Amino acid sequence: MKTIPEIIDLASAYYGSAVLFAAIDLGVFAAVGEGGTLDGICAHTGGDGRGMRLLLDALAAEGLLEKRGEEYFNTPAGKATLIPGGPADLTKAIGYNRDVYPAWGRLTDFARTGRPVERPEIHLGEDAARTKAFAASMFSRAMGIGRGIVPMLGRLEGRILDLAGGPGAYAILMAQANPGATCVTVDLPAISAEAAEYVAQAGLSSRIECRAGDYHRDEYEQGAYDAVTIFGALHQESPSQIVDILKRAGRALKGGGKLFVLDMMTDSTRISPRFSALFAVNMALTTKNGWVFADSELKEWMSQAGFAAKATRPAPPPMPHWLVEAVKES
Repeated sequence: MKTIPEIIDLASAYYGSAVLFAAIDLGVFAAVGEGGTLDGICAHTGGDGRGMRLLLDALAAEGLLEKRGEEYFNTPAGKATLIPGGPADLTKAIGYNRDVYPAWGRLTDFARTGRPVERPEIHLGEDAARTKAFAASMFSRAMGIGRGIVPMLGRLEGRILDLAGGPGAYAILMAQANPGATCVTVDLPAISAEAAEYVAQAGLSSRIECRAGDYHRDEYEQGAYDAVTIFGALHQESPSQIVDILKRAGRALKGGGKLFVLDMMTDSTRISPRFSALFAVNMALTTKNGWVFADSELKEWMSQAGFAAKATRPAPPPMPHWLVEAVKES
């Protein structure tokens, strides 16, 4: 339960998000480098002296920069994550949060109508620039998540069907970790085209097929796959859609084949973990059926689709995802 000071802090929590988004957009962290003055940072970013000083001081107050005298320095975490090309670059992934920022300002409208405030088609092919930015953000985010998740899958062999595979990050990581496996990753045409570019850059076009499709209706080669993965997609679907998707995935699997579902999930209370409960709102603002389900619900849907589910496993910290593995019942 929140105290009065915590309620006040929550009311202004978006201040910190806004200064982070602005700093990334302006290239502040790269401009700071190993340390910089206001004039030097303005010269690199094209910022105004007064405006940039206020932004830099706010970043320092948030702990995103260090201030020593009149110089500003990146923090160790900032060097790794907030400079493009850094060892744990999160700038493109954070770009997604920035892009949905206006939608959160319309949460009252959603609560009144129950309808999303932004059409998902905008970033799924309708707007080329938003689609490319969305794909880049999802690729960066999925690469970070996937490095922790793929080892949890164990050894994979044969053919893998990666449904709603986005820009191909998970397919790339699975192929790299399993030299004996090939992968078909499926997504909408505009996203699949982005995936093909990333796969080519990774030198894996001979082992990963980027197939344009729609997992809401596609039928796949029956009994042709050893594993099916659905990572970070089912939170956009209704329960009946999820069961249908899982049934068609089951038909594509060989007997005893494995299904892996990675997603934000809650426990049966629907309020824990906290981040998952908040992410449910984020999805509802931008997709027709967006939400976050409980892992117990997912296991029931798996059972309806002919799978035997195993225990829920949390992703390695700090990732808030849960992984459920299931086996196709013969």
